[in-house]
Amino acid sequence: MVYNESNIILVNNFYKMDTITMYTWLELLRNDDYLGIKKYIKNGADMREANESGEGVLSCALREKCEFETLMLLVEGGADKFDIDDEGVSVFDMAITYDSIEMVNYLIEQGIDVNKTSRNSGFTALMASACYGRTEIAKVLIEKGVDQNAQDSKGFTAADFARKMNKKSVLEVLDYNSEDPRNTGYAR
Repeated sequence: MVYNESNIILVNNFYKMDTITMYTWLELLRNDDYLGIKKYIKNGADMREANESGEGVLSCALREKCEFETLMLLVEGGADKFDIDDEGVSVFDMAITYDSIEMVNYLIEQGIDVNKTSRNSGFTALMASACYGRTEIAKVLIEKGVDQNAQDSKGFTAADFARKMNKKSVLEVLDYNSEDPRNTGYAR
């Protein structure tokens, strides 16, 4: 492609339009403005919009701790509930990180595999639950058959993360033997 003044203006206008569109989403989500979001969707909002990290509208809503009703409005409006950002972080991961147990349950009902990870590091949903101290979510994952012995790319398990992050409440729900010699020096 040959770059000239008209291409640059077009590129800049396109970029500005994207920035304005995502800015609108972020403002609506930051305020958990259900009616504003509903109107924005009705007026043709782009449900595939993403921020500079590649996080989609639904992930941004989770980050802003929007109500479950708002999250469902976004899903019904066409937001991708199985979206993954540029770093391999899924909507499911975001639901765990931001403690949205309703969204975690919804995604499991929708067929999400509790043992699958899209992160290159191999960091799993249960590991995230352990790191952030999401005990109730860890219980749900265990009930749904999550592999408690799964290891990330460095060989760490969810119990290792819970010990290192001193999340005793998560350790209590995991298959964890505090008497095992390798577990000394960590949370008990």
